[in-house]
Amino acid sequence: MDWGKGIILTIIGFVIVVMTMVVISVRMDGIELVTDNYYEQEIKYQDRIDEEKLTLALGRDVLVYESDTKSVILDLPVGSKGKLNLFRPSERALDQELAVEIKDVGKKEVSIKHLKPGYWRVQLSWTENGENYYQEKKISL
Repeated sequence: MDWGKGIILTIIGFVIVVMTMVVISVRMDGIELVTDNYYEQEIKYQDRIDEEKLTLALGRDVLVYESDTKSVILDLPVGSKGKLNLFRPSERALDQELAVEIKDVGKKEVSIKHLKPGYWRVQLSWTENGENYYQEKKISL
């Protein structure tokens, strides 16, 4: 075999590999952004940073994960309202959002035993005395 045939066969092989990779990537399911409104959330990112700073200024840990009981403990005052997001980065279909409203004095316990084992982000955003707050915990079940 001479040089010309070798170069032609190499180029044809390269084109076949590239086309195969293109076909495989086009047919893949489940490729998505983390959230539907990703760009809107990026614009509001500074608000999230400000909410986290307010949470740190409270001087208490509002969101605590108890691994023994597989539950999340919320330490919020009476009258607080917000939402608890159970976010699974690897599988969007497992994400859950729970409404939180504190009506009684004391800590509120939210069981997360029903969640699939793996890596989760527990995100709590709430309003307390007219101010917005945010805290996030990364946990493994």
